[in-house]
Amino acid sequence: MDFIRMYNLKMRRVVVSCLWLSLLPLAQGAIAQQQIKYQVPPQSIVDLVDAPRAAVYRFSTDGRWLMILHPPGYQSIEQVAQPVLGIAGLRINPITNTWVAEQTDTYKAATIRDLKTGEEFELTGLPKDVQMADVKWSPKGNGIAFLNKSLNDTELWVADLDQRSARRILSQVNDTYGESFLWAKGGDALLVRQVIRNRGPVPPPPVVPEGPIVQENLGGKAPARTYQNLLANAHDEALMEYYLTAQLVEVALDGTAKDVGEPGIFERVSYSPNGKYLLVEKVVRPYSYVVPISSFPTAVAIWSADGAPVKELHTTPLADNLPPSFDAVIAGPRNFAWQKNAEATLTWLEAPDEGNPEREVEFRDELFALDEPFDMQAKKKLYAANYRIRSVYWSEDRAIVSENWRKDRSTKLTWIDPASATVIKTLSTRKSEDTYTDPGNFIIGKKGLLLTDKKGRVFTTGTGASPEGDRPFVLRWQLNDGKVDTLFKSQRGYYEEPVFFNDSGIVYFTRESATESPNLFAVALRGKKESRLTDFPDPYPSLKSVQKQLLSYPRKDSLMLSATLYLPADFKKGDPPLPVLIWAYPREFKTKAAAGQVKGSAHRYPVLAFRSPVYWVTRGYAVLDQADMPIVGEGDSEPNDTFIQQIEDNARALIDYVVGMGVADRDRIAVGGHSYGAFMTANLLAHTDLFAAGIARSGAYNRTLTPFGFQGEARTYWQAKEVYDAMSPFTYASQIKSPLLMTHGMDDENSGTFPIQSERLYAAIKGHGGTVRLVLLPKEFHGYRSREGVLHTFWEQDQWLENYVKNRKK
Repeated sequence: MDFIRMYNLKMRRVVVSCLWLSLLPLAQGAIAQQQIKYQVPPQSIVDLVDAPRAAVYRFSTDGRWLMILHPPGYQSIEQVAQPVLGIAGLRINPITNTWVAEQTDTYKAATIRDLKTGEEFELTGLPKDVQMADVKWSPKGNGIAFLNKSLNDTELWVADLDQRSARRILSQVNDTYGESFLWAKGGDALLVRQVIRNRGPVPPPPVVPEGPIVQENLGGKAPARTYQNLLANAHDEALMEYYLTAQLVEVALDGTAKDVGEPGIFERVSYSPNGKYLLVEKVVRPYSYVVPISSFPTAVAIWSADGAPVKELHTTPLADNLPPSFDAVIAGPRNFAWQKNAEATLTWLEAPDEGNPEREVEFRDELFALDEPFDMQAKKKLYAANYRIRSVYWSEDRAIVSENWRKDRSTKLTWIDPASATVIKTLSTRKSEDTYTDPGNFIIGKKGLLLTDKKGRVFTTGTGASPEGDRPFVLRWQLNDGKVDTLFKSQRGYYEEPVFFNDSGIVYFTRESATESPNLFAVALRGKKESRLTDFPDPYPSLKSVQKQLLSYPRKDSLMLSATLYLPADFKKGDPPLPVLIWAYPREFKTKAAAGQVKGSAHRYPVLAFRSPVYWVTRGYAVLDQADMPIVGEGDSEPNDTFIQQIEDNARALIDYVVGMGVADRDRIAVGGHSYGAFMTANLLAHTDLFAAGIARSGAYNRTLTPFGFQGEARTYWQAKEVYDAMSPFTYASQIKSPLLMTHGMDDENSGTFPIQSERLYAAIKGHGGTVRLVLLPKEFHGYRSREGVLHTFWEQDQWLENYVKNRKK
């Protein structure tokens, strides 16, 4: 089948051209539309783009093995140009039967270290151009399984660490939707989703339409946020079923395979803790043209481990009519899962308010359990929650329930006894946006249970937000009396982040500082003896002497804000003030206290991705990264009610502060951002005269095109029309007089940020005589993927900043 020919017929999803249109300023008032080739920014930026990525560390559960995974750099445009089919809210590669990530999700190499002996080795048997993905440890602890995503296929590989070797055991893995494989109990086999054998040719599009496409609503409210790559017709439905339907296969380590059950579009599949059963959730009709596949109905059933049907449990409904609230859920049973501390007991959630947050009820969620033989009439209630249940953490005989309520940011942890269905103790009640009181995340040990010591104490790890910045930690909790011991905390002057702890007396952590790139260390809790495990060179030597400072400064209402300032290495106090690039992203808060908390750390080494502005410190700019843009709405007010005024106040406070420091030239300041940061940028240019220029990447600018909510806004356009209109820079395009550079990926899949958003704002600014440039990048998603696309974007930004900021004519 000629895939490219077929997908050319679906031009709204697959862009097969390798060109883009760029609007080039020729002279004052001139307009041109030309095709140009990819350009390259100055070498100081290229060197940073091409620097090696930070390693990823994976430890076996027993702590014996350390696997160091090495990510590749940006993909080439040839790699990115492989066919991508947008279907049911997904992006898949129809050749390799895999989902397509915004950013590279593969690794080009793996180094294994035996932590007992110190021996380090690389696996033999791997293909030359291996692309490892979805790496999973064997339950036995001495092996791994992973996918190899080649340009032609998605394969399942296993590696025996004792033998130091890897081998392929299955091809044609179906990695389009859901978890493509999992280890069977005992680690002697894997359960894999495989492409249907002999599935035939790709369904062709109809040459002659058979009739109109009809959608209907008979009076019920069915609001839905804007999504991309949705189903649009019967042919799309056929394509979805063709590519996503998989056969479950049990594969032994020697490659022997047997089919398990009937094929289907599997949303979730999981073994019971005793390995006897499979919990199976299949996507079923009716499909929807207004929501993605994650909201489609699912048939929930129990199979035996060999695929024989045991019990049909429930069919969750199509979730296309939920209230426009972040706390809304479907009515009836949902979130089926195995109880981790039982042999074969199911759990699920049900909402007494039928999923509607507007209903007044005593409890918002209930946790149920069901033992064999899985008769739904025999269900038992384990816990009733004040808020929505988000997670349940199981120990050997107890559980901790995490719940929250998004509307007022309330969150709660409760310790329960499942056997008696009683509450033992409320462990924590707090506001989720209060980062200073965040106890962290529970550490999970063997069998998916909470890691506990001999005294039943549990462990958490967190970022350790504080007034002096983040200081990550490992805590030990005595649940009975609430006593908390700090086992590990990042020392001052560094950023030390725990990456593995299993109560063996050692904490493994990464250490970095403003001038030292991250490496892996280990510290013994007794005696505090420390050892260094890796010695990776500095990936950014040109940033070695760059000056970095975490700023704290007041807004006019006394709200304290923060930002990270980067200055060129040779800048000295008393030097002429510098041109400035401010990069920011707005965030909503319900209290000023939470909005004013210090965020981040001055001791982190820069991590440069395509979203980072730090590259421009090498070009002589003062760079302000992660500049605070809190939007606060206390009490009955919503943050967005005063969005425009607050982003102006935030920006003005930062500018006044850095100008007062003597580092910033008030007349040469640019503002930029990606996605919601681009939306912020356009608004700042429309409503203030603070900036010489702006950079807006992949944003949304007309909120009437996202009428059922956006970002943190839960109200609809019709409930808050004035807010939507006031927040839309498109409405005020005539006021955008400072030069604005806009870039957008032509295949942007993100909810709400359709490329037409940039096209329409460009046309509006141009129509009112503004200075604006629009660059549409082929094959790029919401996050830009190719080296060529990223370098060209940076070239555009550098040209814009040089022309309209650094060398601005006053």
